Amino acid sequence: MFYSYLCVYCQGTYLTSTAHSHANDFNLHEGTVIGKFNGEFWGMFASHQLVGNLITLALLRDEKGGSTSGTTLLFIVFLCSMTLGTILMCFLSKRNGKEEQMQDSRVTFSSSVVSLLKAMLNLLLDIRILLIIPLIAYSGLQQAFVWAEYTKQIVKPSLGERGVGGAMAVYGVFDAICSLAAGRLTFGLSSITIIVSAGALIQIIVLLWLLLGYSVAGGVLGTVYPLLIGALWGIGDGVLNTQLSALLGILFKHDLEGAFAQLKLWQSASIAVVFFISSSISLQTMVIILFAALCISLAGFLFLMLQFEKAFSYHAS
Repeated sequence: MFYSYLCVYCQGTYLTSTAHSHANDFNLHEGTVIGKFNGEFWGMFASHQLVGNLITLALLRDEKGGSTSGTTLLFIVFLCSMTLGTILMCFLSKRNGKEEQMQDSRVTFSSSVVSLLKAMLNLLLDIRILLIIPLIAYSGLQQAFVWAEYTKQIVKPSLGERGVGGAMAVYGVFDAICSLAAGRLTFGLSSITIIVSAGALIQIIVLLWLLLGYSVAGGVLGTVYPLLIGALWGIGDGVLNTQLSALLGILFKHDLEGAFAQLKLWQSASIAVVFFISSSISLQTMVIILFAALCISLAGFLFLMLQFEKAFSYHAS
């Protein structure tokens, strides 16, 4: 868990720093470059749901009883993929070479951690991050909902355990496509506001459907409904992944480390909460919690955007 937290936190900081440098090098609009970089990254990241499930399906489809050959081969494929990714990471370039040379090479890991904690605590005094934190926390809640509740309470009763891989592949496809599209459409705070609102509306519709009218159906509808929910939920997840990273990159470009540390802190905390409570509450209760969290987080986000636009208009005049 800590390793995953650290990797994605570093990814957000590096990706946004690279986007800023690329925009400066080629005299491009920063918001547009940040949006494209995040869209392409999260699109590729989300595609693991499709590729991973297809590989698993291909390798384990003939699995019987106590045989472990398919499982062993699957682990070898994952190990090779991880090794290749680690090797490619070594070729990442340092965009801020001059700044790196100015830093004290004797800085220790513990001092870096202390510096990061200070940046996180100082950032909590900023009203902007306080208004974004609920949306960050909701992004973690909705991700955990897919892993903990969607597959167990929606997919399995309709499609069976064998259908989980296919449903998650559909979720991954729409997540990837939406991430790429949302990244291409991002050019600044106004576009982020529109895209986030559209993604939130889609998830509100799904939550209301689950809360008021959804039931396990038979026949064709029993197959279509879970896949449709997965597709719509993937769209919402793609929106939140790309737009939250772009938003933090634009608003906190002088404190990227603290901002992305806040992102992963609150996302990880909310994911942990869902996994702790999911076994003791019903699907309806979980949906109500998600719906309330989404409404609160969207209200805080829209208030922030409205206040920011007012302040920008005031200074411009």
